[in-house]
Amino acid sequence: MSSLPEDDTIVAPATPPGRGGVSIVRLSGPAALDLARRVAEPLPAPRRAALRALRTPDGPIDRGLVLVFPGPDSFTGEDVVEFQLHGSPVVTTLLVRALVALGAREAGPGEFTRRAFLNGRLDLAQAEAVADLIASASAEAARAALRSLEGEFSARVTALVEDLTRLRVRLEAGLDFPEEGVDDLADPELDGLLAGLLQDLDAVRRAADRGRVLRDGLTLVIAGPPNAGKSSLLNRLAGYEAAIVTELPGTTRDLVREDILVDGMPVRVVDTAGLRKAGDRVEEEGIRRAREAMARADLVLLVGAGDEPPLAPGDFALPAATPVLRVRNKTDLLGLPPATGRGPDGLEEVRLSALTGAGLELLRDRLKAFAGHGAGEGGSYAARRRHLEALDRAAGAVARALELLRAGNTAELAAEELRVAQEALGEITGAVSTEDLLGRIFSEFCIGK
Repeated sequence: MSSLPEDDTIVAPATPPGRGGVSIVRLSGPAALDLARRVAEPLPAPRRAALRALRTPDGPIDRGLVLVFPGPDSFTGEDVVEFQLHGSPVVTTLLVRALVALGAREAGPGEFTRRAFLNGRLDLAQAEAVADLIASASAEAARAALRSLEGEFSARVTALVEDLTRLRVRLEAGLDFPEEGVDDLADPELDGLLAGLLQDLDAVRRAADRGRVLRDGLTLVIAGPPNAGKSSLLNRLAGYEAAIVTELPGTTRDLVREDILVDGMPVRVVDTAGLRKAGDRVEEEGIRRAREAMARADLVLLVGAGDEPPLAPGDFALPAATPVLRVRNKTDLLGLPPATGRGPDGLEEVRLSALTGAGLELLRDRLKAFAGHGAGEGGSYAARRRHLEALDRAAGAVARALELLRAGNTAELAAEELRVAQEALGEITGAVSTEDLLGRIFSEFCIGK
């Protein structure tokens, strides 16, 4: 639980440590204007940069630009002053120390954004998007974070909460006013409204999951029978010899993990032991680990040789929810060109040669599409696992409410499930939150944010 006071004045550098052209120091809180005057008198008009000599009773510090942002119309909702200095770590430290000596406190990680949340300038999902935007590893991740920061994700969640509220009111009206003859269990529209809400929850969940992949990276598991070319495919994706490749079946016996970038998108590729009847205990353990990795993957590449019968997820007992992309490898031996399409069972597949690299760009394009690259406006939102868990809990509660109503149970039980769903969604935007949750979230931020 955070023990940081919320009513004092905080200061911190807002630019990374080290030398540079410019360093920015940010000051926020009830005494910000008074402390700023004592080092940069006179202060400029609000939101107008002015050059000032920065000095303390001990002597001059620097000459730099000063900007004033009066609360509540500032980032934190408090009075904020920013100093733009020459980018010397020594100069930056001298100014921060001077302001601390005058009565400010050095800010903790994410404390400026935390105050913006507590003062109603941002909701919790928007606040987290600030850190996600700073940490973006690709243009698509940055766009997803910006959509969340501008409130698109929060607006979708808020719309879901409003739908839940209307449904709760409709259900609870029959509980509170039974003498009026309200019987929502017999309402023919209620089933369709709940089913539609489940579809909306699923759509938001899929957009958030794409954003989570853009933020955290894609966990890609390469699986299939021995000698299908799994390790060769890993080496091609990595761009170097990450795994041993031989013609002997069972060469890979343990998981081989490599972190790579696909057009700026972080991808953890996991090569696995060939799936077959094990020849010894070591290979058997490798196959067990392969199955565990497949169950945890964001996407499984099911690799098979081009002249073999198409592999199916059921051949490897994959969980039904695990996304699968079939890779038909070794097309160079058959004289077939690279291609994409769908197999007889409707499963999407890519035809390529890991040996020559032909068709590798097609695979990279499918990986980017799966992760939400190029999805366009509204295609994804910067999201975290806690957001996905909250959406899953909300969907589970709505599904239970629908099941209760269809089974003819009381409206009271269904209304309670909708309340649970509403609280789960409230955790995303911070309408329902705890101090421990806030402490964990903002501890991930950099100091000056």
